[in-house]
Amino acid sequence: MTAVSGLMTLVQWLSPAFPTGAFAYSHGMEQVIADGGIRSGADLEAWLADVLRFGAGKQDAILLSAALEPGADFDALAGMCVALQPSAERLREVAEQGAAFARTVSALTGEAVPERPLPVAVGAAACGLGLEKREVVALYLHAFASNLVSVAVRFVPLGQNDGQAALARLHPLIGRVAAEAVASSVGDIGSAALGADLAALRHEGMDVRIFKT
Repeated sequence: MTAVSGLMTLVQWLSPAFPTGAFAYSHGMEQVIADGGIRSGADLEAWLADVLRFGAGKQDAILLSAALEPGADFDALAGMCVALQPSAERLREVAEQGAAFARTVSALTGEAVPERPLPVAVGAAACGLGLEKREVVALYLHAFASNLVSVAVRFVPLGQNDGQAALARLHPLIGRVAAEAVASSVGDIGSAALGADLAALRHEGMDVRIFKT
């Protein structure tokens, strides 16, 4: 597989058109928006920046980087990913998207792809694409942030231009988080995005909601 072909394959896997159901998950953002914590593009950018630097963004990036290593123990990484989830909804989010990703890749390639949490599933599948680890991790984080921008555009509501501007301003941060993840090991995984974690917990009891998480 050429580098261009591998890149196009990864972009397809991480695109909104790929049927992982990502549009149905808000990562607790629905609760934050309902509480009035995100009302503008600047609010959205700040919230996403914290999640990327200190929360699931950094956590998933390191797990994905580890899964891209030759001889990676995918089952051990999957178990670690499950253990790191701070709530039932967050576990549902990462597990259901990972399972849907694996099923679709299996259907496209004709090869059996085990169902694992999303960052590990993507890493296992992307090993053979011939891409640099930093590139894979950066595109994964971009897809994660892009999906949450879409949530804000629909639910705040936020204008399309404001949402895209916020995402564009996050590009340098996404690149830094990806580079740090590639230089890290699973022993460096940690999370300090308590606001996002608590929002995910509170979302479980939200009376009327649009998103699964």
